[in-house]
Amino acid sequence: MPVLAGAEPFHHEGGEVAVLLCHGFTGSPQSLRPWAEHLADHGLTVSLPLLPGHGTRWEDLRITGWQDWYAEVDRELRLLCERRETVFVAGLSMGGALALRLAAKHGDAVRGVVVVNPANKVHGLAAHALPVVRHLVPATKGIASDIAKPDGKELGYDRVPLHAAHSLRQFFRMVDGELPQVTQPVVLLHSPQDHVVPPADSARILSRISSTDVKEVILEQSYHVATLDHDADLIHEESLAFIRRIASGLGKEPGLGKEGTTAGG
Repeated sequence: MPVLAGAEPFHHEGGEVAVLLCHGFTGSPQSLRPWAEHLADHGLTVSLPLLPGHGTRWEDLRITGWQDWYAEVDRELRLLCERRETVFVAGLSMGGALALRLAAKHGDAVRGVVVVNPANKVHGLAAHALPVVRHLVPATKGIASDIAKPDGKELGYDRVPLHAAHSLRQFFRMVDGELPQVTQPVVLLHSPQDHVVPPADSARILSRISSTDVKEVILEQSYHVATLDHDADLIHEESLAFIRRIASGLGKEPGLGKEGTTAGG
């Protein structure tokens, strides 16, 4: 299936400091595109891949699982590490969980982590029925476009395939057990009013990671897809300041102001 217009991956070859951005479940790179472009405009090398099963139609997501999504960001991280010594990971929602697992598994290869409304659990009684219900019901209503901004629109599926949701639940449980392995500096930004991922997920993550350099930022004006909401500029500013601080401490210049090449839709 062709990729939906606007859901294409984004890649920018900038300076010596790189950032891998991970989008959320049933979403697409569109939800992080302004963030990626902001980092690229400030000279960073940026990779924002399209996860398998996403950006086309929800039926394509039904035949994928967490192993496919994680393999894609793991591959992208390895490619970045081949070209750049200083690499950060970031993500929204499930993308936050992907970023945290990359940090847990890759250690010093990841210099810092930025997560926005990171997901840690599939909530509700229905989650416990997923192992059975997924064989009876193909999909349920979608979760895209939880945005406070009146004109905000996320390019995501209007249905959630339950086979994929079941795999997502397994992934969250695995990542929760790996969180103590996260030791890198972390910035966690979350919305008090989030109709997809409750604030309890952020609290759980903060209580489980082993990082000592941690900053929590509250996104007062946004819902779940805060990267397309009223607090998008705050996310851009906080993440760029964080990357600059950590990179400078490592003796690296983020490459701010350098020209680069961009690929993407």
